[in-house]
Amino acid sequence: MQHLPPDLPQFFITATHECPYLDNRKERKVFVTLDSLNPNLLNNTLSKQGFRRSQNILYRPTCTDCNACLSARIVTNKFMLSKSQKRLQKKNVTLCRIIVKPTVTKDHYILFHRYVRTRHKAGGMSDMNFNEFSSMVEDSKVHTKLIEYRDENSVLLGVCLTDILDDGVSMVYSFFDPKLKTNSLGTFMILDHINYSKKLNLKYVYLGYWVKGSNKMQYKSSFSGLEVFASQEWRSLTHASMNKI
Repeated sequence: MQHLPPDLPQFFITATHECPYLDNRKERKVFVTLDSLNPNLLNNTLSKQGFRRSQNILYRPTCTDCNACLSARIVTNKFMLSKSQKRLQKKNVTLCRIIVKPTVTKDHYILFHRYVRTRHKAGGMSDMNFNEFSSMVEDSKVHTKLIEYRDENSVLLGVCLTDILDDGVSMVYSFFDPKLKTNSLGTFMILDHINYSKKLNLKYVYLGYWVKGSNKMQYKSSFSGLEVFASQEWRSLTHASMNKI
């Protein structure tokens, strides 16, 4: 890996676990802590190599017999709104983006708890208490913002924990009011992050992983200008799929 900080960090590999995305698959990750002298540089460098951040850990899948999980990002100057995305923006036109420090409030936790209990009841986050949730949001050594989405009455409807990288914005974790299904708030927040990235004159929106064969991740392929990190380089999703990567 190129351009790593001079205090080269030590990488580790996790034990093998059940894959959360694909049935009958095993998952293993390579990871590194953000304890270097320059955590922002490390986060920037490794994000370009397909790593993702979780608190003060950067990780990437390194499974022995599967490469379905590919880091994904949208190239903002290649993105074009589809008809359905234009309708979605109009539907959520009254929502306001508010950028705050990554500090948790009771309203954040209530919305998060409602979201995971509805959308990810079987996941490990469903029993997360307030302190654990606070650590997930606030325990960051890098340039991080909490982006709120509120309606015209200032009611909190969505939140995204977002890292500001030197070439883009990285959507670390997002959650929203699960009752507003027709508003497709998850998709809307991605659309808004594309606008936010352009406002900052940045090139990319990092989305996490696109997993071939996982219904949970197929929505990401609906965004034009999508690239995936495959065979140690960023490729358009169409090109990567054609080459069966």
